[in-house]
Amino acid sequence: MKAKEFDRKFDSDEEDIINDLDLSSAKRVNQVQKRVNVDFPVWMIESLDKEASRLGVTRQSIIKVWLAERLETQQSHHA
Repeated sequence: MKAKEFDRKFDSDEEDIINDLDLSSAKRVNQVQKRVNVDFPVWMIESLDKEASRLGVTRQSIIKVWLAERLETQQSHHA
């Protein structure tokens, strides 16, 4: 497929390009995972679980999102 045709399909709300992509070797930049262990007080775990349940996500997801938001805020203040 030519680039112009791909761009047209990408910009169109009516056509899906996912079948035109080779995702077998796709990698998420800066998304290499490294496991860490963090101890939280029980009250904090309970609050995290309550908020995660309210949002319909996992505890791990909410921790990641909140930490990412905080780090982005810190970076923008120091830039």
